[in-house]
Amino acid sequence: MQDALFAISGKTALVTGASGGIGAMIAQGLVRRGVRTFVTGRKADSIGAVATALSQWGECTAIVADVGTDEGRERLLAALAGEDRLDLLVNNAGTSYAAPVDAFSAGKFEHVLRVNLSSPFGVVSALLPKLRLAATADVHACVVNIASIDAFRLPPWESHAYAASKAGLAHLTRHLAKSLAADNITVNAIAPGLFPSAMTRFLFDEDHPYHEAPQEIPLRRVGRPDDIVGGVVYLASPAGAYVTGVVLPIAGGLATAE
Repeated sequence: MQDALFAISGKTALVTGASGGIGAMIAQGLVRRGVRTFVTGRKADSIGAVATALSQWGECTAIVADVGTDEGRERLLAALAGEDRLDLLVNNAGTSYAAPVDAFSAGKFEHVLRVNLSSPFGVVSALLPKLRLAATADVHACVVNIASIDAFRLPPWESHAYAASKAGLAHLTRHLAKSLAADNITVNAIAPGLFPSAMTRFLFDEDHPYHEAPQEIPLRRVGRPDDIVGGVVYLASPAGAYVTGVVLPIAGGLATAE
């Protein structure tokens, strides 16, 4: 029997950017725990494949939408029009780009900030009525923003916009938490370290100049699906009902490393 303290079965959730990597890990963890889960992605084939694969364990529905654009968020809202309430929103969609300062174009910088920082705010704002309907005096609705350990440290690669956007997302999380506390909506962030994904593929290449070996991580391994799922389940369940405005590093100790 599932411990009621960490029970999330029966809730409805949305995970953005769930075509692979951390987003897909989170979505799978939610579906397997009885959560009706919507997943978004920009490419119909990729996000459709994720939803099909996860449907073997429960209800998972794909929404094709680029939440980094106004049009994409409108498409998302239209797809969720039949849902009165939303218990959990996981803002995971993100992008990255690295280049030396003198080669880092303004357009690239603005694109990363738009996807990683402006978009999560836009999604929260658009879905706020549904989150409010899910929240009661006894049961909280929950927003989890996926930041990065690079919000705490200076990364070894020149991803200026990415690090700045994730640090901004961490502070935005605290700001939203204060604004929405009266609605019994908690807003927290998770700051992942190294997890396998398309975005981090180059870090696993031993010939790449930015290769990051697991031995350099204090716990000496990369993140596993259960690591990130455990953080989301904690924050969305009764166990995390009194937690808001927190940025939780799930990074194998990198938040403590110099």
